[in-house]
Amino acid sequence: MYTEKVMDHFEHPRNVGEIENASGMGTVGNAKCGDIMRIYLDIDENQIIRDVKFKTFGCGAAVATSSMATEMVKGKSIQEAMEVTNKAVCEALDGLPPVKIHCSLLAEEAIHAALWDYAQKNNIEIQGLSKPKSDIGEEEETEEY
Repeated sequence: MYTEKVMDHFEHPRNVGEIENASGMGTVGNAKCGDIMRIYLDIDENQIIRDVKFKTFGCGAAVATSSMATEMVKGKSIQEAMEVTNKAVCEALDGLPPVKIHCSLLAEEAIHAALWDYAQKNNIEIQGLSKPKSDIGEEEETEEY
């Protein structure tokens, strides 16, 4: 059912925890399945993500997508982090079962929510970033990865 990479990130998640006084923090959830994902970003003066942590309440796929997403944005610029999509997270994990695609949507939206928080705190605009939704519905799952 799950790939080796999904199981590895579930059993040995990377970047778990909180960042005190985070540059940006975003929380998203899916009311239908109960998953909640929170991402913390530490962004330096050059807009590079120095550190990233997450806390996720949810299934194994939610933990794995959170872990993989944090790995994908660490050390990247804000614009590079904006390019981390749910499809990219799925591909990095060698796929997810169709019923778990919403977990990768949560990961993408949690990153965007944390970047939105950073932009609001610093009174800046991030190209391509719009105000995130707090509840990611399953109806948004239109493709399988």
